[in-house]
Amino acid sequence: MIFSLTSIFLAILWIILGTSYTKWHPFLVLFTAALFLAFLLNIPPLEALEFIKEGFGKIVKNIGLLILFGTIIGVVLERSHATLSIAKWVLKHLNRLPLPYSVSFIGYLVSIPVFCDAAFVILSQLNKTLSQQTNTPLAGLTVALSTGLFAPHVLIPPTPGPLAAAANLNLENLILLIAVGGIIAFILILVGGAYGNYFIKKSHKIKHKKDIQYTNPGMHQKNLPPFMMAILPILIPILLMCIGGLLTFLPCSAMGMSYLRLITSPTIALGVGMLFAFRLVNSNKRSFIHESISKGIEQAAPILIITGMGGALGTIIETIPLQSYAIEITSLESLGILIPFAIAALLKTAQGSSTVAIITASSVIFPLLPLLGLESEMGKVWTIMAIGVGSMTVSHANDSYFWIVSQMSDMDVKTAYKTHTLGTFFQGMVGLAVVFIGYSIWNFF
Repeated sequence: MIFSLTSIFLAILWIILGTSYTKWHPFLVLFTAALFLAFLLNIPPLEALEFIKEGFGKIVKNIGLLILFGTIIGVVLERSHATLSIAKWVLKHLNRLPLPYSVSFIGYLVSIPVFCDAAFVILSQLNKTLSQQTNTPLAGLTVALSTGLFAPHVLIPPTPGPLAAAANLNLENLILLIAVGGIIAFILILVGGAYGNYFIKKSHKIKHKKDIQYTNPGMHQKNLPPFMMAILPILIPILLMCIGGLLTFLPCSAMGMSYLRLITSPTIALGVGMLFAFRLVNSNKRSFIHESISKGIEQAAPILIITGMGGALGTIIETIPLQSYAIEITSLESLGILIPFAIAALLKTAQGSSTVAIITASSVIFPLLPLLGLESEMGKVWTIMAIGVGSMTVSHANDSYFWIVSQMSDMDVKTAYKTHTLGTFFQGMVGLAVVFIGYSIWNFF
């Protein structure tokens, strides 16, 4: 166990050094890290290459079109000045809040029904526009958005992780899970917003007078598209994906269900959003669409290859028997609610996927619920909350979300670790404290 975890640490250390100090391209650094880790784990070279190809292909297969459609939507929104229209509305209606908190709140609302990866792709261009129009460092807004999307993703159904955990633990009261998860997730987006705000103040690049904090002459252009037209390319995919989440509760045999599931899948939903984005242009539409698609492909390509190679590294890590290591943690019975957190945090940090961490940890912990005094409905809810905050701790180089956040926000890896990774660490630690306090109060009564 110690040797395997040390090997993972060395691979991650090389990723940090390779991208920050040697200035190698992240794709090459990730590729060499995957080969290096395979060597340390004694995986035969040809077998390691097959793992790398499998992991790369799996990521591109799962999120390739999603990133491409989302990038094209972002390009169209920017070129048509729709993001300026949305930014103007956001600043007008949320102007009493510091901007990072407003961005975190937007992320909270969007990520309840939508996978955080897809949601960040949808909102990344809006985040850039808010940064430009308010003279706010993009890194601070990025951590506010990424953490604002992340907390609901791991704590509130209908996202797959919490739903799967509820099924694994035989939890019947989903409303209770949604209520508790919603409260804790809201606390955690404030943590992300606070860290984003701190990062902005630290950079000394933002004006602090309240009367001029969020103003810019570009916001007053007269040729901006109407807000409702501008928001549709973002809103339509979100609504479709919301409907898709509700379809899981309906029988698959219902008439037309297969077509409805198709149009509400994240990829097709973003494709529909792209078509609505094209409606923002009235003149020279054919030329505009052609140029936007070309620009979108150009922007999506580096994101795809870097994210795909991150998936390749994750596939090498998956060869390690992490589940057996997690089971060893369960021998520490005196830790109570800390056990599900520790198992999920180990799995998340080691293999990258929050959803996999939640599903695996809930499967491991289920037989121990009576021993830990967590077999009641409320006990199961606290267990899922502990697993959820553990699955946030932390998002780094072997997590596809890390690469989507860094690449779509034009961050280098060092900055992404300082912002996104450290932000998820703070969220996880505060989340653990909140869950432990809530569990202790419930246990007391």
